[in-house]
Amino acid sequence: MVTGPKSFRKSALGTDRSSTPAPAEKSFAALRHPVFRAYFITSALAMMADSIEHVISYWMLFEKFHSQALGGFAVVSHWLPFLLFSVYSGALADRFDPRRIIQLGMVCFIAVSLAWGYLFITDTLEMWHAMVLLVIHGFAGVLWGPASQLFIHDIVGAAQLQSAVRLSATARMLGLLMGPAIGGGLMLAFGPERGILLNALIYLPLVLWLWKAPFKPRVLRAAALRGVADIVAVIHAIAGNRTIVSMTLLAGGASLFIGNAYQAQMPEFAHDLGHGHADIAYSVLLAADAAGSLIAGIVLESRGLLRARPKTAFILAMLWCCAIGGFAASTSYPISFALLLVAGFVQLSFSSMAQTLVQINAPADIRGRVIGLYSMAGLGMRAFSGITVGVIGGFIGVHWSLALSALGLLAIVCGLSLFTMRGAATR
Repeated sequence: MVTGPKSFRKSALGTDRSSTPAPAEKSFAALRHPVFRAYFITSALAMMADSIEHVISYWMLFEKFHSQALGGFAVVSHWLPFLLFSVYSGALADRFDPRRIIQLGMVCFIAVSLAWGYLFITDTLEMWHAMVLLVIHGFAGVLWGPASQLFIHDIVGAAQLQSAVRLSATARMLGLLMGPAIGGGLMLAFGPERGILLNALIYLPLVLWLWKAPFKPRVLRAAALRGVADIVAVIHAIAGNRTIVSMTLLAGGASLFIGNAYQAQMPEFAHDLGHGHADIAYSVLLAADAAGSLIAGIVLESRGLLRARPKTAFILAMLWCCAIGGFAASTSYPISFALLLVAGFVQLSFSSMAQTLVQINAPADIRGRVIGLYSMAGLGMRAFSGITVGVIGGFIGVHWSLALSALGLLAIVCGLSLFTMRGAATR
């Protein structure tokens, strides 16, 4: 039982296993577990519903307000709850049944989709309505994230964790890939107003399955997170673990400079590439990086490639910077599509690798808090990418803002890689 900062420090002692990263696994190892298979399918559906909501709501906001600043706020409001409350969400997952926390997040998602539908149908949408719903949507995500990671760890255990993390990321990308296609289809077939109402039903399979999903409670249950002092204690507990620190900083830097801010600005990118209508070309462009991530998940899992190592993660992150920068500078639709495919491939590769290394090295009794800390960096810092890409893009253009963000991140990753590798060699 965790009772305070001293317990945090004691639980983390001697947990740096960077020299022995994720163990070798069979292809699609986690999918051999029937409970994980069910969660894989239902969570992919939920992520698809989340993506559909983004496709429809972002398009309607762009059509009604034509505001790059609102697009930037969509990113800030969606990810700021991760920055402020991820560690608290992880603490809840340490103490209570993760299934119920995930279900609460799904209820919030459903409520937001229904609210969008009502405002679209009645044509009463105002900017403050959009801002409130975007914030609620962000809170739903922060409830889902850390609890989901602990749940899959409970399902498969440490032996198959790398496969489970990578497949969970693949399920997310599968949902993101299908979301734009189905979202575009719903807009064309039923209109955005009714399409987003139908979208609320897609969350239900995960809610219903989790109600009776097999679950083995963890033996260790942490005490309540009392405040900022305990968050500082978690940081201090993992400070000596070079693997956790380096992967958390990598995730935070990637989110701070780029994140997924360019997704909210995709209508303008599509317009500048000659596809400024809600047609198949826009949906395909929006889904391109998700398609690359899906390909990465399938290829890496089937071949057992790219075992989790910090050095490999840094190299892949550098490639991601180059692909995103190239997309920002491109004026050709085919080239832009190809670069987004590459970006999606390397992003899933390095992000799932970082997540795996953090979970493997995290102390068992505070694993939820450590995952929450990683989510705070890897997802919460995306709030500021809405400023670097969206808000600044309103002044200098989103192409320039995204390209400069990619260049800045590349410099940071190179420096972080040199620092980490030099420290490892010294040790």
